[in-house]
Amino acid sequence: MSSIPPAVQRSGATASRLREEIISGLAEPGNLLAESAVATRLGVSRVPVREALFTLEREGLVEFGPTGRAFVKQLTLTDFEELFVLRLTLEPMASRLAATNIRKNCSALQANLKATHRVNTIESVTRLDLEFHEIIIAAAGNERLLKLWCSIRGELELWLGRLHRKHQLRTQETLQETVVSHQELIDTFQTQSDSTCERVMRAHILSWRSWLPITTDDEDRL
Repeated sequence: MSSIPPAVQRSGATASRLREEIISGLAEPGNLLAESAVATRLGVSRVPVREALFTLEREGLVEFGPTGRAFVKQLTLTDFEELFVLRLTLEPMASRLAATNIRKNCSALQANLKATHRVNTIESVTRLDLEFHEIIIAAAGNERLLKLWCSIRGELELWLGRLHRKHQLRTQETLQETVVSHQELIDTFQTQSDSTCERVMRAHILSWRSWLPITTDDEDRL
């Protein structure tokens, strides 16, 4: 029997449902998340909805307007650029720090890649892609680095999900490109030096540059 109070369970379940809708794009950027409407749709009271919205605000997925109403976070061109720069700063360094540990045991990355092979939705690709990179961050063994990553994880998933959907509309090859690039990273960790792992991860993150929106028209299509 669960020791988690029912009210906390309802709040957590509500946050999970809304998080999934936001990350998948079902709840579009700028959409109003009215407490009463969300509560009616999900079959809960307004209290867990309110708590869920505060949780999602802390994760960077929801923002509150001046009147206190909640909206799905609209990433701006600046947001996309800032999150890109953070990834470019954190992940190559983490790769260098994690290289020895992953070289000894890369089973977690291999399991993630195997799972990625099997999925059939862009939302699942996004989730597993981010988990792949989080495994590397965690393997670095630096608690503060991991905490920093976790503090922006929600926004990164929102960022990555929108870029994946945009790329899928253009190429239909998001899954295959993700699998190929992650296999390259695994091969590098298994066979190359720490500094090479850092360099290859930097190149991997830099490859996202062409995926970033560069005009407000691009931003509106995400």
